[in-house]
Amino acid sequence: MSALEKSMHLGRLPSRPPLPGSGGSQSGAKMRMGPGRKRDFSPVPWSQYFESMEDVEVENETGKDISFSGSEGPVLLLLHGGGHSALSWAVFTAAIISRVQCRIVALDLRGHGETKVRNSEDLSAETMAKDVGNVVEAMYGDLPPPIMLIGHSMGGAIAVHTASSNLVPSLLGLCMIDVVEGTAMDALNSMQNFLRGRPKTFKSLENAIEWSVKSGQIRNLESARVSMVGQVKQCEGITSPEGSKSIVEGIIEEEEEDEEGSESVNKRKKEDDMETKKDHPYTWRIELAKTEKYWDGWFRGLSNLFLSCPIPKLLLLAGVDRLDKDLTIGQMQGKFQMQVLPQCGHAVHEDAPDKVAEAVATFLIRHRFAEPIGGFQW
Repeated sequence: MSALEKSMHLGRLPSRPPLPGSGGSQSGAKMRMGPGRKRDFSPVPWSQYFESMEDVEVENETGKDISFSGSEGPVLLLLHGGGHSALSWAVFTAAIISRVQCRIVALDLRGHGETKVRNSEDLSAETMAKDVGNVVEAMYGDLPPPIMLIGHSMGGAIAVHTASSNLVPSLLGLCMIDVVEGTAMDALNSMQNFLRGRPKTFKSLENAIEWSVKSGQIRNLESARVSMVGQVKQCEGITSPEGSKSIVEGIIEEEEEDEEGSESVNKRKKEDDMETKKDHPYTWRIELAKTEKYWDGWFRGLSNLFLSCPIPKLLLLAGVDRLDKDLTIGQMQGKFQMQVLPQCGHAVHEDAPDKVAEAVATFLIRHRFAEPIGGFQW
């Protein structure tokens, strides 16, 4: 019986001082620390946003019931987009729990973040939806609290597949963030080109964070400083300059025993690879290009699946042009609530965490799923 370990970010936000000169989470990407000073691209720990991070072990047939004290309100189960991690919800978490009584559970999907599974290459919609259901069962047993699924991009698609398969028995609401079947399917043709255009390695975490902001992948510097830590990892086999040097020398010695014809070519290639790792010790945690065979399954038929879910639904988009025909008709018929958040990139919840939190909080209060706190006016 194989075990499925899920890295979870759980609980409430402890008190924390605002980042210097941030002026709130929305202006993070434009943060300056005084005339002539550079922006701070140093990583920020998850503990500034989440109360705890725990591994939840899930087995194929049995689940472990885990309880958490000091929490009130419905559980917001947050599913990140492809290549991201639970940390992409950090700043949103700070914003939402200051507006409504709720509990936050943000998990690293298989193949992402810190999650370890036996078959990390199986990223089918069916498998990942079952993972979500298994995590809920492991945490809450047969009596789960009211849960709202919220997913961004790939995570939004997995949220819909989870809901449509009735894998969360206490589901009370569903929210998709910037994912629509029509535009997603159209974008798949250019996805490989986009991935090839990204850097393969980074010299440091600061370098990765700086790239994410300047490239527009994450437009909010505050979010990038915590989120990018979950997207990249240290290159395997690189622990220190001394360690790297010994690895290179070991490879050279082994190659000298090979036949002369391929000796110099292999030696140069491996030396170049190791030099790249030494100079750029960080790389992506997941090779998204290798997941291409699952892309169609994530998004095909998504609009009708979303519309058929018999629960209150919310769709948040970065632009109204993203709507496809089925969702346009459904929106006109009042089958779901929609809000457009302009001037955002694809990572809407990272670029505009306060606006997304306001939309989600208003949705929860309007449907009487949660109570407002802190004088939140909806």
